[in-house]
Amino acid sequence: MHAAVCVDVGSTFTKGAAVDVDSGALLATASAPTTVGTDAMDGVDAVLAELSQSLPGVDLSQVRGCSSAGGGLRLAVVGFERAVTAEAGQRVGLSAGAKVVHVSAGLLDPAGLAALAADRPDVVLLVGGTDGGNREVLLHNARALGAQAAAAAPRLEACVVVAGNADAGADAEAVLSAAGRTVIRTANVLPRIGVLDPLPARAAIREVFIAHVIGGKHLSGSPRFTAMIKAATPDAVLAGVELLADGADDITGVGDVVVVDVGGATTDVYSVVTPDPEEALRREVVEVMWRGRTVEGDLGVRWSATGILAAAAAEQLLHDGELEALQGPALERVARPQLVAADAAARTVDARLAELALTVALRRHARAQDSGQVRHPGKDLRQVRLVVGSGGVLRHADPGALAQILAPARGDHAGGWKVPVRAGLAADLRYVLAAAGLLAGDHPRAAARLATSALTRLTDA
Repeated sequence: MHAAVCVDVGSTFTKGAAVDVDSGALLATASAPTTVGTDAMDGVDAVLAELSQSLPGVDLSQVRGCSSAGGGLRLAVVGFERAVTAEAGQRVGLSAGAKVVHVSAGLLDPAGLAALAADRPDVVLLVGGTDGGNREVLLHNARALGAQAAAAAPRLEACVVVAGNADAGADAEAVLSAAGRTVIRTANVLPRIGVLDPLPARAAIREVFIAHVIGGKHLSGSPRFTAMIKAATPDAVLAGVELLADGADDITGVGDVVVVDVGGATTDVYSVVTPDPEEALRREVVEVMWRGRTVEGDLGVRWSATGILAAAAAEQLLHDGELEALQGPALERVARPQLVAADAAARTVDARLAELALTVALRRHARAQDSGQVRHPGKDLRQVRLVVGSGGVLRHADPGALAQILAPARGDHAGGWKVPVRAGLAADLRYVLAAAGLLAGDHPRAAARLATSALTRLTDA
């Protein structure tokens, strides 16, 4: 047997899965509190010890991991026009597993640089201009970021990924390198109007995250930790979701899929959908990402519990008196994010908060929007074949509560989005999607089998 251990170092818990890389079978799982207060490797070692105890005699030395601890990957996007390249960069950043903490457009000035530094990004995605188009904004902003490298506080420490006009990319890279910035140049995220090319920038952001950001967060003093981390957790999950949808080799995928990960601080929605041919022919200024992720920073069942209530009230999802009834428990969860629901009443509150977070997050992910600058046509999810719920609150929920939490994914017909018509429901109770994403590069067949077979199926389509 050839086994690999996939470890997800989260902000609260570290999860591990041992997988047979020949068959894709899930051999064992384990979890332990994340130990960022001491050394993140302590929590990882606790998970590895539990897995070794469950699998005596199995070689578990092959370990790969992902991480969202320490706030995950904080990304800023600096672009040319808010409605074009900055918007494209933001979509790419989300697909790369980042939390986009800052977006600016146009020429950076001192006030803009100060605002950028104040948001403390780990990485700046510098975009601007289609290939052969405007050069000046990209070069001006490269010079501004370079000059800021020697500035007094607030000083911007971030690495820079240059993914703009190919005709100016080398000059921008040279300016930043000469100023002492860590910089990677890659292909333009928007080579021409209406065409979005996310993969090169996504790979470059991953490279920066592994090589520079993980060490900079001081999560661990052990070189084993840095060597283990292969991706930001959301990046790994998206890779796992793509395998779930597509399959690999002789493993058949499930087709169009949506995954909603309800976390303590955010709720992330991942979708892989096949566009309607007529929809695909209609060219948007920034192409719709048919495979991607959105993250809602105000929707989390612990750190952002009060944000769930505010968003649910705005969406008119709360029953009479419910806001008042949930306000106290939500405040308690914000004050005590490590709280574990220990009785039926607390689990009922968690389930309702998760249901509301899922509903609002799906509406925002799929609903058409027009901000006045950028038109988001929305995503048509009617043909989705499987909706998957994930997150610790689902893992600890009673079976009946799982169905309640996920029900709006098929029944929210008042939300202004195109709801799945014939989708089954499932839950990732053993965190296999992140593990599948970590295995995808070296063991795609095993990863696809893991993703398609190890979910907990609740209902069929």
